[in-house]
Amino acid sequence: MAREIRFEVSDEAFEQLERVAAKKRVAAEEYAGQVLDRDLARVRFMEAARSFVAQHAAGFAERFGGPVSHRADAA
Repeated sequence: MAREIRFEVSDEAFEQLERVAAKKRVAAEEYAGQVLDRDLARVRFMEAARSFVAQHAAGFAERFGGPVSHRADAA
């Protein structure tokens, strides 16, 4: 189900939004929704990744060892 959200942006931001949307041949509102969807997808992915690491880091380290040093003088 689609939901509607309303917010204000500066004139400059809206003009840029219209230019980019026109290049993509979509309405400014549609493009803004696509940008928001992509940004939120990235946030959801990062939250899930942090959760996975928190849940499984100890087991992974136990099985495969801890972090490897990447110091320049390690060689």
